[in-house]
Amino acid sequence: MKLAIMTKSTFFVEEDKILAALFDVGLDNLHLYKPETSPIYSERLLSLLPDKAYEKIFVHGHYYLKDEYRLAGIHLDNAAEPVPEGYKGKVGRTCRDLTQLKELKKQSAYIFLGNVFNSQSEPLEPSTFTMNELEDAADKGLIDKRVYALGGMNVDNIQVARDLGFGGVVIRGDLWNKFNIHNQMDYKELITYFEKLRKLIY
Repeated sequence: MKLAIMTKSTFFVEEDKILAALFDVGLDNLHLYKPETSPIYSERLLSLLPDKAYEKIFVHGHYYLKDEYRLAGIHLDNAAEPVPEGYKGKVGRTCRDLTQLKELKKQSAYIFLGNVFNSQSEPLEPSTFTMNELEDAADKGLIDKRVYALGGMNVDNIQVARDLGFGGVVIRGDLWNKFNIHNQMDYKELITYFEKLRKLIY
């Protein structure tokens, strides 16, 4: 299984230091997800990260950053969004409809399927599927190593995702909840938690 980490949707002061520390302890799949923000802030964040990290980062939106920083690829959050004209490189997509999975897999390097469980970072985003629907999709081969479980993923349900045949999990809220951006400076707990996640995945 693979472990993908998605950034918080907002920027915060210690973010570059935390991300650099995560890369140091083995993070190899980061999703830069900053919807409705100016690209200049994403550029600044990227410029503060070590160059060796760029090949492990997928960008959501502001797709020109992929070439500017030689990132791993781009990620389309809307399944219907077309690939930018002239783009060459890896493309991932988020899908929230099991019936679209087969077709989208033909056009994508990997798929994030959401929301598998109730989102921890977006309280208004409940689970999209029943367990029966997921098991049925797994039986039909729709869920495979190129499909990652998104939404509500944490240490308690990684095994469920593995049993369903997901090739990876996407962690956001479960990791970032370990650090309070408003009054915390020490992020050791977050790094330790990431290492725990890695051990469960690999």
